[in-house]
Parts: sequence; structure tokens; C-alpha cells
Amino acid sequence: MKRLVIDKLVAWKNSSHRKPLILRGVRQVGKTWLLKEFGKANYKNVAYFNFDEHEEFMQFFESTKDINRILDNLRFATGYTIEPQNTLIIFDEIQECPKALNTLKYFYENANEYHVACAGSLLGITLAKETSFPVGMVNFIDIHPMSFTEFLLACGDDNVVAYMNSVSELQAIPDAFVNPLMEKLKMYMVTGGMPEVVKCWTEDKNIEGVQETLSDLLGAYERDFAKHAEIKDIPKINMVWKSIPSQLAKENKKFIFRVVREGARAREYEDALQWLVDASLLTKVNRISKPGLPLSAYEDTSAFKAYVADVGILRKLSSLAPSAIVEGDRLFTEFKGALTENFILQSLMLQYEVEPRYWAMDNPHYEVDFIVQKENDILPMEVKSSKDKNNTSLRKYRDLYADGGKMLRVRFSLRNLSFDDEVLNIPLFMVDYADKLIDLAMKNMQANG
Repeated sequence: MKRLVIDKLVAWKNSSHRKPLILRGVRQVGKTWLLKEFGKANYKNVAYFNFDEHEEFMQFFESTKDINRILDNLRFATGYTIEPQNTLIIFDEIQECPKALNTLKYFYENANEYHVACAGSLLGITLAKETSFPVGMVNFIDIHPMSFTEFLLACGDDNVVAYMNSVSELQAIPDAFVNPLMEKLKMYMVTGGMPEVVKCWTEDKNIEGVQETLSDLLGAYERDFAKHAEIKDIPKINMVWKSIPSQLAKENKKFIFRVVREGARAREYEDALQWLVDASLLTKVNRISKPGLPLSAYEDTSAFKAYVADVGILRKLSSLAPSAIVEGDRLFTEFKGALTENFILQSLMLQYEVEPRYWAMDNPHYEVDFIVQKENDILPMEVKSSKDKNNTSLRKYRDLYADGGKMLRVRFSLRNLSFDDEVLNIPLFMVDYADKLIDLAMKNMQANG
């Protein structure tokens, strides 16, 4: 399977400012596979060390911080060839060895000619707690579930991907592409983008296997709660996790702690929620009071929505059967369109460095699903799980903040690609190309004054 994030790994390898690398992402999102594939394709040698499988490696980091001594011991113990520039050194499950995590500082300061990349399960939890972590001395790359584009490539639909890459005008996509893409998108909403699940579908076309694999993933996450969280937090983490479908089924989708448990208060459950965020299982989308740069300066952290790392996991957590794929547009409209919003958010996070927020006002209520910062532009984005053209909230947003000028607004929906009256409609299956299409719309607006 092709992972497009490999390009970021290559850029890291070639960077003159390269530091030891840490991959972050939810368990079983494919971090280890990525590093091994990247190493095989771009280095003469790969030296792989797993601190969970081989606890004896930990002792090499206990008694010294001298990088040459540590590397000599690793060479002697494994027989690996470890050369500057030519070897990718992989430390897997590095959270099991805090001393190795701390040693990254000395790789950067004293031996940066060695290329070191790290991964681990629930590494975000460890980093949130680790007080001796070498801040500013490592690079991070976030690894997300496979995008819809990567799913298409895994399914062998390279020609369709090539066509979408070739789109250079904001004109309707021909039905010859729209119809098969919509069917593929429905399947992606069932499987999601976790590599093992995608592999199960593309190799065997076995929907029961997809269900079993997703069940196994959910079971592994819940075992992580019991194994890695503090005992007092385990029941709370479970309750927050299982409340997510109900949270997203509400009309406004704002996270409310009393949905977790009647009478629950934020201070009782916010640590449990943060544990799930640190584990990369949930993403918080905070509300902003108004659009301004930077977005973080205008956010209200007490009002937020919580989405799941992967749309397939959300579908399984919600107990929505795969049979919904044959029921018209049900997959897109179920849970007030929550699956669709989750899908869109996953793609936006791959394209934009600043995490999306959302905007809402009360009395009367208006809400724009996502607010995205694209360099110095702030873009309102609405997600429609149907062909509905109603843009009430986008219009209100424009009235409040356009300041008499033009304002590009973005709508993701089941409608075809179009650009009309400053509203760019992007079909759901083209969300991975949103940034490119937005550039085209901006150029169009500039050309027309």
C-alpha cells in the first residue's frame, strides 16, 4: 500500500536542519511499517530496535549518555551495521525506555550524522507526562489513517486518482468518474483508513473480515485504557469514549459532559477526555468567537466538538452496520451527518498545519462546521451530507465578517464541483484536493476583481 506521508519522511532525511524524528499517531496506524519501508527504500541499512520485544536493549541507555558507546553496544548485541548517513536507526516502542527518549537530545547535539527515527504505541501519553523530554531537539511527523486517495490507490484505482490530480478548472466532474467515486467513498466510510482494515478489504473483499478487524482494534484500544491509564481514570475514559456517537448525534455536536453520565461535571472527566486526545484517538475542535489571526487567539476552549481518529472506527463504535452502504445516502446522513464531518476533518488535518476550529453564535443559532487557517487566510467551511444548497450559516458568517469585500466560502457536499457567488462546492470525494481547488477559486476571484 502506498502512503503519501513517505514524501515527508524523505524531506526529513534530506533536510539540513534534520533532528531525531518521532512519529505520532493512534495505535496500529502503521508507524512501524512506514519507517521500515522508508528505510529499505532510502538507506543502505536499517537498524531496528524494539524496546518492548527486547527489554535487554534498555540497559545500554541506563549507564551512559555517550552516543558512541550506546551505538557500539547495539552493534555488538545485534550485528547490525550502523553507519552515519547510510543507516536508518529505528527505535520502536520507545515509550518503554524513557532513557532512550531522553538520549535523542544527545543524538541531536553530539551525533546528528546518525539518522534516528522513533515510534511507539500511545507515545502521545508518554510525551504528555515526560518531564525530561528534549523539547526543541526532535522533529515530529503525525501519522494519520489512510486518506480516501490512499484507499483508492490501494484498491488499484490509480487512473481515477490521476484524473483528480489533473483537474485544473472548477468545472463539473463527468458522471463517468462521479458514480464510481461515490461508490468507493461509501466503501471507505465503512472501512475507514486503518491500514489493516484497508488491507483486509482490498485483498479479500470480505466485509465480515472488515468488521472483525475493526472489532479487534476497538478491543485493543479498550485494553490500552486498562493497561496504560491510571486506575481511577479507566472507567471515565471508557465512558467518554463510548459517549462519542451520542455526542455527535446531537444537532450541534458540541461535547457535553452530562452526555457521558447524568450529572457529570467537566472537572471530573476532562482528564479522561485529554487522555484520549493524547492517545490520538480523539481530536478536539474548539469553537472560536470570531475569525482572526491566529485562530488560537480567538478560541473558547470550554466549547468544543470531539471527533474520532478514523471514520471506520467511528462507524463501528456507533454500531452502524455495513449494510447501510446499499441504503442510498444513509452513510452520509446518519448521526446528523457526523460520519461525513469526521471524514472531512480527517482530510483537512492532512492538508493544513493549523488545526481546524468551528464558529457558532447563539440566539439565533448559526454554526459553520469548520474554520480553517490557510496561511494568512481564514476560510469558513460547511459540510452537507446531502445535495442541499442551503447556506444560511455561511451567509450569516459572510454578513458579519466580509467587511464589504469578497469572501470565499467552501461547502463540501454530494453535489458536483462548482464555483458560484463566492461559494466553492467541493464534492465529498474530492476533499483531499480541497487546498488545490481553493487556490483555483482564489485565483478566479482575483482575476475577476
